[in-house]
Amino acid sequence: MNNASVELDNTLLALADPTRRAILQRLTQGPARVTELAKPFRISLNSVSKHIRILERAKLVHRQVAGREHILSYDPAPLLDAEAWIQAHLLFWNEQLDDLEARLRAETK
Repeated sequence: MNNASVELDNTLLALADPTRRAILQRLTQGPARVTELAKPFRISLNSVSKHIRILERAKLVHRQVAGREHILSYDPAPLLDAEAWIQAHLLFWNEQLDDLEARLRAETK
């Protein structure tokens, strides 16, 4: 597997969970401490930290440590690569379906 494939896998994995998507949604409003991000969830701080590590692995979240505080910020850049992959596959399948439709129309004439 090449690096781009691994990065895409990490991005899609990170987006696959509603808790991680909620964390990203909150971070679109600005940086936040880990404890602040954990407040709305009915899971342990340790579980939230595991979600954050997955987001960090996908490079969607960056951590800045200042003493005991861990401030997280959102980086949407990996989403651009995922979007490009999705768009390429949409184009492929749209072309395939257009071709199929044309063949079916030709057969019914």
